[in-house]
Amino acid sequence: MTGTGPAMAAVDGTPDAGSMRRAMGQFATGVTVLTTVTGEGRPAGCTVSAFSSLSLDPPLVLACIDRGRAMHEHLTTAPGYVVNVLRTDQRELAVRFAGRGADRFAGLRTRPGRHGIPLIDGAIAQIQCDPHAVLDGGDHAIVVGRVRALATHAGDPLLYAQGAFLDLPAAHWESALADAQHEWLLNAPW
Repeated sequence: MTGTGPAMAAVDGTPDAGSMRRAMGQFATGVTVLTTVTGEGRPAGCTVSAFSSLSLDPPLVLACIDRGRAMHEHLTTAPGYVVNVLRTDQRELAVRFAGRGADRFAGLRTRPGRHGIPLIDGAIAQIQCDPHAVLDGGDHAIVVGRVRALATHAGDPLLYAQGAFLDLPAAHWESALADAQHEWLLNAPW
């Protein structure tokens, strides 16, 4: 990606949804699938890229979910949820859980976590949360979870920006990790 494309005009006042999407799409993000169980005990899940760590003490994370999605009700009434951080080769899962309709769990290898919530096999991290708070986020709800269990696994994260999945060759990941100033954010002077 380069900065050689046409410049987007500055919007004075309230931007429209399309302008917001384009601007926010410039921010590369990881891709997760949030899973939970419905009141009837059926598995439910959806793709979420609006996910972040919130606090280390207590351990809190947040995910933003559109109030119009069925998953909104599931996440705000369930005994908890799992954030499954997807690996680079799990694009198909990201697309499957972003869509509507068919049984998203058909043929998917999972195992039960806390509260019987599915943990997706192959995810590079599985963060199991209990409900902590649901905050107003406009047309989205900010679902804050208290981390109760987690696991990490080898692999590179699936990334998304500008409406597309990003491919980074293994050599680029290895180079970036070798040159990384680990924990730079924790030691920042602000």
